[in-house]
Amino acid sequence: QVQLEESGGGLVQPGGSLRLSCAASGSIFSIYRMGWHRQAPGDQRELVASITGGGDTNYVDSVKGRFTISRDGAKRTVYLQMNSLKPEDTAVYYCKFQGVRTTSTSRSRDYWGQGTQVTVSS
Repeated sequence: QVQLEESGGGLVQPGGSLRLSCAASGSIFSIYRMGWHRQAPGDQRELVASITGGGDTNYVDSVKGRFTISRDGAKRTVYLQMNSLKPEDTAVYYCKFQGVRTTSTSRSRDYWGQGTQVTVSS
């Protein structure tokens, strides 16, 4: 059973920084892509940033130049460094691992973390 655990959310003033982490537990053979999504009250969940197994990254326009996604060498943890935070970044942030295989022959499936609250306010 694969589980994702997020950490690093909290309250920060505008212009501040936070670093989110999402670590996977359980047996994992491969992961196609890791990503961070967010959902503000009344809004749909949106993709913030993603990174493939090959290291290709993608960002929503509103965070380009401010957020950086990365992963560790074992590729079981993904990070989101958030700088120059704005009040509009306030949301629950979810990590998502796509195309996870637990063995070389298993079907792939996606997993979500439980979410971590990020609040940007003075």
